Amino acid sequence: MPAISRRRLLGSGLALSVLGPLGLRAAPTIDADADWIPADDFLRELPRQMQALGVPGIAIAVVEDGGLAWSRGFGLAHAGRGMPVGDDTVWEAASLSKPMFAYAVLQLVDRGVLALDAPLMGYARPAYLGKSPWLAQITVRDVLRHSTGLPDWRKDPANEPLEPAVAPGMRIDYSGEAFVWLQLAVERLTGESLDKTMRRLLFDPAGMHGSSYAWDAGLAARSVYGHRLADDGGIAVPPQMLRDAWEAAMPVAERIGKPLSAWRYADAERAMPEAQAVARPGLVSWPSDILANAAASLRCTVQDYARFMALMVHSDPQPWELKPTTREAMLRRQIDVPGRWTEKGLGWNLEATARGPVFYHSGSNGGIFKTFALGDARRRRALVAMTNAANGNVLYRRVVRAATGLDLLAFDL
Repeated sequence: MPAISRRRLLGSGLALSVLGPLGLRAAPTIDADADWIPADDFLRELPRQMQALGVPGIAIAVVEDGGLAWSRGFGLAHAGRGMPVGDDTVWEAASLSKPMFAYAVLQLVDRGVLALDAPLMGYARPAYLGKSPWLAQITVRDVLRHSTGLPDWRKDPANEPLEPAVAPGMRIDYSGEAFVWLQLAVERLTGESLDKTMRRLLFDPAGMHGSSYAWDAGLAARSVYGHRLADDGGIAVPPQMLRDAWEAAMPVAERIGKPLSAWRYADAERAMPEAQAVARPGLVSWPSDILANAAASLRCTVQDYARFMALMVHSDPQPWELKPTTREAMLRRQIDVPGRWTEKGLGWNLEATARGPVFYHSGSNGGIFKTFALGDARRRRALVAMTNAANGNVLYRRVVRAATGLDLLAFDL
């Protein structure tokens, strides 16, 4: 697709000033008790920063006192088509999928469906596992704290068995593959698709009606596209990966009369040859490429993700939510690895700051969707930023620094 001139973004009326130099800025001094809603002067400056970085769209939401306090979207969902970001815009959450799935897994632990320290192999043994004896030692806790020893993603899943590089519990190995394996265990225990389980346990009771791990025509119409800077300095819309894979699977879903949100692993496995036949080469190489994916395929409004963050920090949990002790465990260090500057909870990263501990997670899909969520449980506040461009991580760091006064080590290491 041809590059889109950054001048066109200015002409949309959504960017407010001419392109200017962006120097490095230290985090501003902000009172620790001040709220995290970005200041008006920063928001007035934000469109200029978006234009300079080639980020057509961003949405920000803030939780204060344990509830959604503020949200706002800026710019374009698709720069070439002039689609504005709105309140109902759906963002590709990328790895922000993981903490939300972890929450649902721990709901099942609270209800006795899963045991946190039980071997994962006892719940599900997919045929693509290798023969390492370490596989039998991997627990649900290992998955949620990223200590399985498994890779993030196999390079050639059709021909490469899933094997850990080290014994579980020895080190941190960030792994999307581990989350998909745990997803298959949940699928087997519940008899449901991932999306149905998430809707039953979390989306419906929390009022997260703009969230799904799957895909349909309605989501397609409301979803942002990812962007990157082109060689000529404009903004390009490259191949979209998950969107493109879903579109290859949609004809199969329509033919069999079963929506993608209802698919389980066996459905994706059966559909894969048909999807491969219409997809571009290499896009669909494994059933999880067209299956709702606990590690990476969540799509939601920024307000919905903030509603989830509110569950992590508010003080009045409802009976359907996690037990207070379980929620506290999500935000407590789960493994001792000497020399680390950040820690692993259950589904979350943890960092000590001058103001006390915070929890966070970032996301990046295809290098063109960049997302971030940050929470302070003691002060019952959180911030979520979702972007649709390769430089979105640069932009959301500026948002976090300006709104919170925190300059996280996570942003530099």
